[in-house]
This record gives sequence, structure tokens and C-alpha cells, in this order.
Amino acid sequence: METEATPPDPTHAGARQRFSAVYRVLAGAIAARAFPGCAFGVLAGGKVVLQDALGRFTYDEGAPTVAVETIYDVASLTKVAATTAAAMLLWQRGLLDLDTPLGELLPGFVVGRAPDQHARYVKLRHLLAHSSGLPGYVEFYRTVTTPAALFRACMELPLEAEPGARAEYSDPGFILLGKALEVFTREYLPTWVRREVFYPLELAATGFCPSHGARTAIPPTEEDTDLRQRRIQGEVQDENAWLLKGAGGHAGLFSNVPDLLRFAGEILGAGSAIGAETESPRLFDAATIEHFARRQGPEGSSRALGWDTPSPNSSSGRHFSPRSIGHLGYTGCSLWIDLDAGVVVALLSNRTWPDRKSQLIREVRPAFHDAVRDAL
Repeated sequence: METEATPPDPTHAGARQRFSAVYRVLAGAIAARAFPGCAFGVLAGGKVVLQDALGRFTYDEGAPTVAVETIYDVASLTKVAATTAAAMLLWQRGLLDLDTPLGELLPGFVVGRAPDQHARYVKLRHLLAHSSGLPGYVEFYRTVTTPAALFRACMELPLEAEPGARAEYSDPGFILLGKALEVFTREYLPTWVRREVFYPLELAATGFCPSHGARTAIPPTEEDTDLRQRRIQGEVQDENAWLLKGAGGHAGLFSNVPDLLRFAGEILGAGSAIGAETESPRLFDAATIEHFARRQGPEGSSRALGWDTPSPNSSSGRHFSPRSIGHLGYTGCSLWIDLDAGVVVALLSNRTWPDRKSQLIREVRPAFHDAVRDAL
């Protein structure tokens, strides 16, 4: 029996009825093989109003069922929950100048280039906004075999555009940003964010490189018949991050829905009116959220600092306000935060199982988010 001291279970029958359209979208996605299972959650009005899971780890009938607490490879959510979070805190503390040229922290990015090249004008701000001029994706793992060689190849990439002139979502940019933050803090990025972000927020399920003993409790992401020649389960799916020993500025993080809702709730509390009623100290302050949530340009880009914002045909659907921030993960994960409405929506899946061919997630994400917001 529920009492005033016992908060209602957000997965009880009332929530299922209220969010019935959400369940229909996700059940239909599993039936269509967009992914074998998923965990999802919604925070609104300062509390978790939905938190549940559907499906299995794989399409096999005997595979484990997904639970709310199931940990997933969240892929590029690493960019916001780890790398951008570190930059936010360092900026907030007055330690990090986002207009610092990348070459000051990573001289190898500039040394050896022709004097008329634009590399010396690339700033940390450009990396966060995906406007550095670096290419979007490079299969470094095809040509190098060590972390040092990958970083060297990344630093030697030719710029495809003048810094600030073109926006292109860039994994190499965040690989270099992660390394630059390590040089700045003189500490391994996973160690820094564990102490400064994950521990204060009690994100016990969040981190890089799960132990071998924990891997079977994580849904597999792929049957890799190309590079590693094995099932990828409990180790990062991204090949470049795997070559970086499982942890890069762009990918490598593992987490679950409760932790991501807690992390996003911290962002939301500082960035919306809800936070005004909160007495406890916050990790991020309102000025930091406002600064990092602001679109950076060039014109037409939806990118803020580290975060994305809604754009036409956005994965966030039709109802997230312009003052929203979010990010996607290649493995089938997403996190969206509406700073005006005070809403957080998280979806975790392994849509890359057993291979990367299905693109149904592109249809599922906006339908899922629309169903959530319609229910609210």
C-alpha cells in the first residue's frame, strides 16, 4: 500500500495506461526488429514519472530480459555525459577558456603543417560545436594499432574547412577534445569525470570499461565479423574507442536509465525554473547551462557546445522547445532535455544488434518522443 512516505512506483499500471502510446511505439519497434529490447525513462515536474524496459538482450527467445537498471553501451552520449560535462565544470570553475587554441594543448596538431593552414585557429569551442573543419568520421583502426598512433593520425588530419565556417559532426574532433582535456587536467579523462561528475551525482552504474565479470549483464551490440571477430558485449562497440583501450572523448561510456535521468535532472535543475526551488547545491549552475545550451553557428547548425538542439525533422520529435538540448548514441541511445518544459526523456537500446544494417531507429526516436510528450 502506498503512503505519503512511499513514492508511487513509476512503472505501475497507472503509468502504463497514461503512457500506453509509448509502449505501443516501443513494442512495435521490437516487433519490427529496430532493436531487440530497450530501457526508457521520463522525468517531468521534478520527478520520475516513467521508468521501464521492454524486450530482451537479443532476438533469441532464451535471451535475458531487459530491466530498468540494465547497463548499455551509450556510444556518443559519452560526448555529453563525460567530455562535455568535464568542459562545463572546468569552464564554470574559471579554469578553462573555451577560446584556447587546440594547438596550445596539443602542439602536434599545428607543428608540421603549412603556415597558411587554419589548424592554429582551431579552438576548443570549435571542437565542442563541431565546427573545427575536421572530417566527420575516420576509420583510424584500419591503419593504426596503438592509441599513440591513433592520436597522431588524428592530429595530422587535414582540415576540410576553415574553423567556424562549416558544421560537421566530428568524432575526430571529440577524440582530440578528450585528449586536450587530459593534458589540461593532467589526468586521465575517465578518472577525472568519475571523481568530479559521476561520484558527486551517485551515478554508480556509469563508467568506462566494464569489468569482465559484469559484461554478461550488458546487452551485446554486434556480432563483429570485421575487426574483432567476436560478439561485442560489455566492451565498447566503436572501433576507434576500442583501440583507445575502451575510452575516448567521443565514445566508450556505459550507463543505464536511472543514472542518465539523474545526470540530466542535474542539468535540468540548473537550467530551468524547477531548480529555483531546490535547496541543495548543484553541480552545474544556471550560467553554465545557458552558455553550453546556446547554438554556436555557423548559420544553419543546430549544435550548441557539446550538445545538439532540436532542428527540423529532429530525433526529439515535434514537441521539444527550441530551448532543449540532447544527444544521440550510435548504438541506439538518446537523451533529450527540455529546459523550458522541465522534461527529460532517455531511451537506451542496442539497435546495432546483430549488425548495423537496420536504420529503423530513425523512425522510432521521433515517434517515441512525440508519444511521451503527448502523454505529458
